[in-house]
Amino acid sequence: MSNGLARASVRFRPASFVGTLVALLLGAAVVVACGVLLQTGLTASVAPQRYAGTPVVVAADPMVRITAKVGRDTETREQTTPERARTDAALVGRIAALPGVAAARPDSAFPLPAGAGTPALTGRGFAALGIAGPADQLVEGRAPGADEVVLDADTARAAHLAPGAKLTLTAPGGTGDYRVSGLAAAQSAGPTAWFADATADRLSGHPGRIDAIAVQPREGVDRAALVAQVRQALDAQAPGTKAVDTKAAGTQAIGLEAKAESGGAKVFTGDGRGTVEQPAIGEARTLLMGLGGSFGGYATMTAIFVVMSTVALATGQRAREFALLRAIGATPRQIRRTIATEAMLVAPVAGALGILPGLALARWWFDELTSRGAVPQGVRLDVGPLPMLAAVLICTLAALTAGFLAARRPAKLRPGQALGAAAVEPGHPGVVRTVFGLLFAVGGVVAAAFAAALDGINAANTALGVVMCFMLAVALLGPWVARVAATVFGAPLRAGGAPGSLAADNTRANARRLASAITPIVLVTAFCGTLLFLQSTISHATGANVRDGIVADHVIGSTGPGLPAGTAARAAKVPGVDAAVGVLRTAAVYTHDMQLGSATALGVDGDPARLSRVLDLGVRSGSLADLGRAADTVALDATLADALDVKVGDRVPLRLGDGTPVQPAVVAVYDRGLGFGQVLLPRAVVAGHVTAGYDSQVLVADAPGADRTAVAAALAGLAGPGGATVTDRAGFVAQSDKMMELNAWANTVMAGVLGGFAAVTAVNTLVMTVLDRRREVALLRLAGTTRRQVRGMMRWEALLVAATGLVIGGGIAWIALVPIARGVANSSPYIPPALALPLAAGAVLLCLGATGLPARALLRTRPVALGAARQ
Repeated sequence: MSNGLARASVRFRPASFVGTLVALLLGAAVVVACGVLLQTGLTASVAPQRYAGTPVVVAADPMVRITAKVGRDTETREQTTPERARTDAALVGRIAALPGVAAARPDSAFPLPAGAGTPALTGRGFAALGIAGPADQLVEGRAPGADEVVLDADTARAAHLAPGAKLTLTAPGGTGDYRVSGLAAAQSAGPTAWFADATADRLSGHPGRIDAIAVQPREGVDRAALVAQVRQALDAQAPGTKAVDTKAAGTQAIGLEAKAESGGAKVFTGDGRGTVEQPAIGEARTLLMGLGGSFGGYATMTAIFVVMSTVALATGQRAREFALLRAIGATPRQIRRTIATEAMLVAPVAGALGILPGLALARWWFDELTSRGAVPQGVRLDVGPLPMLAAVLICTLAALTAGFLAARRPAKLRPGQALGAAAVEPGHPGVVRTVFGLLFAVGGVVAAAFAAALDGINAANTALGVVMCFMLAVALLGPWVARVAATVFGAPLRAGGAPGSLAADNTRANARRLASAITPIVLVTAFCGTLLFLQSTISHATGANVRDGIVADHVIGSTGPGLPAGTAARAAKVPGVDAAVGVLRTAAVYTHDMQLGSATALGVDGDPARLSRVLDLGVRSGSLADLGRAADTVALDATLADALDVKVGDRVPLRLGDGTPVQPAVVAVYDRGLGFGQVLLPRAVVAGHVTAGYDSQVLVADAPGADRTAVAAALAGLAGPGGATVTDRAGFVAQSDKMMELNAWANTVMAGVLGGFAAVTAVNTLVMTVLDRRREVALLRLAGTTRRQVRGMMRWEALLVAATGLVIGGGIAWIALVPIARGVANSSPYIPPALALPLAAGAVLLCLGATGLPARALLRTRPVALGAARQ
């Protein structure tokens, strides 16, 4: 009987299941999109291009790992190095001497900015010619000498250069004049210049270190044998792996111990060779797994929560139908089986229908990440069956669970009391529901208090957890929340005349229905508010720091790869200049609470004692002038110093951008790290450990009485190639941190996805609740209430729902944001009116529209016909 009833309900009353179908479809779409991104992050790879003809490539391991010992267990966590990791050039000779190796060629690449008549080039050592294949060879002239260069034929032809011509090139290691000694075949990778190996080693900016070694086997040696020989040689070279004990940085606790490792050389084959060509794929994997995993987890929980809420509402609206079944003898088991069968009929179909929208969302998301440079070109979206199956399964289980929970009350009613009980809304929520709701509310308060005691890094990780705890509490305690809201807003509503009075009485008498409408608005406000206002707070604090911290009169920047080394020294010699300090933007890796983290860093070029003339970082303790007394010194942002539990005089274990471990002494702690850098190091320390050793900017302060215009003109004359520019202090903002921009965009997208999902669900829920009030509207009309009064009543109820949702959702967002804002930005949350007012207006308009349109549709029907309509 149960199966037949379920099929009949779905077939003859499809309108009753439209709301459930919409919620399930949207939930499946979100789960599919996040699952596809997660799967892509786990499997992301790039087919090799340059190394396609090289079976084995040796390069540095691009991961920093931490081995954490928790009790008797050992866990390994890893993070991609922010900069390209490199290996020792001495390995070339060792590998070339292996019996199975025919050739071992060192390969490195460094950017050369555009010059007079030449485009931007990629510099390489001449030994790398031929790695790209047999056609990659010299076609005219001879190999380069010490002051010579070989250009690819296309570049030489476009620049009207031939062997014997001279040109000036700038590299990370310096600027010089070179004679063209020959031409090589055209390069698919773009314009290229080959230098003598010793010259290339000097110009690269990281002498003695190379990007990779391309290994070719001797005739008759297969790849497996070659790999075995090379690995054996690397294993014998034990110094390739270095470890740093991190206990000095406050990572040791009772029963806990951690050691961080920076990997040595590693063998890459297959698609792993593509990772060597494009090391950015490691960060892309981390980003995709973060979006698909962390955000996907919250999105999935939200989808489950929304689906269960909608299914429970739809099931509750059919209380009369189930009561009638009980009255004619249906057993509780048959009621539950009917609901379960309905879920099995609707949920898989809705989940399947959500697959295509989910794939479209994943494709758009992935393409946007690629266009922003967060994902390298060549990585493909991995669309597999697992995310789709997971979406269908999750939606089905959520629908089943919600249906069973909603069926508990009608299934337990006695047959003789069923119809009467179904006609009256239940009083208070059950004890179990109330207890769990209070537990989640207490859990949210405890989590928020705990987050307030954490540093900004860990507090940020708890934000969405706090939101979820409070959201679950609101969902479980919804009727109580609705009753309180109806009581608080009841008096103002009654001041609105008959419609307001009707709305006040209705909301108080139908608290469960009101709760179903309030919860999605709370969801929209809490999630969107947390994500959007977090970003606005960080941006506001960053802007304030930059405005207060930049005291330089001029900023020399570059539209190319950067400014060559020595630009700050040359700027300091310009007449009218009092101080010139260069900054090289990079990143450092640290260990905190058994986790690896990345911090923005600046390599300071110039006299650190003059740094205060161009930057006011708000030094809390120590002196930035001491940054130049030795190479092993560092200045830290106060937030990071507090997180690592270090102070002036302590040594802090860090890994430079390429994973090289260092333990510099802290010489200063400052407040204004946000917008500048959380770590300050001497440029000489970081220059050889970055992907390209160019200064990002040079900050210049004029001498008292100097002519600012004349100084700016003189600085423009020494800027050199690469599209250098000279601006005022506002130009520093133009070189904003790329990761901050990406995080801002990611937070906005997440707010859009979760907020959009919750908004559509809110509309869905509100429409369902209004359409379920046919008999109520008919009774009001028969009692003499006019259409205008009914519409007014609906509008007042919608405003009550919007106001309650905004107040509660805003409160949840504020509680989650306070500890993050204090930890990250050392301020209260910044809520710009230009962002808050549209969010509030959107919630109000959403409630008014989702209530008013179906109400107008009901009022078009005659009251008698409406009252007799099938529920």
